[in-house]
Amino acid sequence: MPTHHIQALLFDLGGVLIDVDFNRVLEYWQPISRLTIEELKATFSSDLPYQQHERGEITAAQYFAHLAVNLELQDDLAHITQGWNAIFGGEITETLNLVREARAHLPCYVFSNTNATHQAVWTALYPSLAQSFERIFVSSEIGYRKPERRAFEYVANAMGVPLDAILFFDDHPDNVEGARAAGLQAVQVRGPADVRAALQRIGCVA
Repeated sequence: MPTHHIQALLFDLGGVLIDVDFNRVLEYWQPISRLTIEELKATFSSDLPYQQHERGEITAAQYFAHLAVNLELQDDLAHITQGWNAIFGGEITETLNLVREARAHLPCYVFSNTNATHQAVWTALYPSLAQSFERIFVSSEIGYRKPERRAFEYVANAMGVPLDAILFFDDHPDNVEGARAAGLQAVQVRGPADVRAALQRIGCVA
């Protein structure tokens, strides 16, 4: 992976900086669904309404109504919302410490595919997160989501950094491939060691 001329670092949020696990959501919902946990896992997908929700094109109420039908959830909106927010675990402290160290050398940003409901929760759960970054880009606010090329172009333009001068970290292969196709340098993150190795290569951490 070439790492020349890096001017800024861009990080995914869930799976890179904070622990997220959608199995927790499905396990929360299973008692209020007519489907088994195996059927829920097989049925749930990042379908068109999911993507529209992450772009802010439909409201949470509209998306949860879709989920209630698709996943046969037999409860009210409040309970479905509670399950939706069960996705979050703790901060990935080792990676966040690496970010804070790297920030002494390069500006650091976040770009997350997320929705307004989740944004409200992680903002409250991790209040120090925003202080670790120059800016956090949220798909539901900017109207674009990874791995769309225009999403990366929007973020790079807002950062004021050329696409090929951004080093991007994400745990999803599709997002990494999309970033590279858009011209960014990108690292697939399986754990903090991947972040550390990439930052060491460019001299941002010891």
